[in-house]
Amino acid sequence: MKLPDSDLHDDGPNLTPVIDVVFLLLIFFLVATTYDQEERELDVDLPEVAQAQPLSMTQDLIVNITREGKLRVARSDYNENQLLRLIRASQENNPHQSVLIRGDGESAFKYAVRVMGICNKAGIDYRVAAVQEQ
Repeated sequence: MKLPDSDLHDDGPNLTPVIDVVFLLLIFFLVATTYDQEERELDVDLPEVAQAQPLSMTQDLIVNITREGKLRVARSDYNENQLLRLIRASQENNPHQSVLIRGDGESAFKYAVRVMGICNKAGIDYRVAAVQEQ
């Protein structure tokens, strides 16, 4: 008995099971997915808050140190006592507040150390930003 030549019908791998699995996964994910629109359609009265912001949106309090050693926050000059009061007030408003200390490249490091001491006195976390000129 002569067997049929199998080379004539060999068009490549059979993709039917793969396609079936892909369609089953597609149907599963369509059924299992929750849509945000459904949650927004709930009739809920949200409370109003006067002064609040999400913690992820909280920005650092940026203390700039000029070349002459002046301490600047939000375009206003502060002395060390005023800066300490400002840092304590911002920490009372937001316990997760931190300070970013930015110093001019020509300023003495002693000014940054003073601001670090103020931050330590207030008990607030701080970071120091450094820029390298090329």
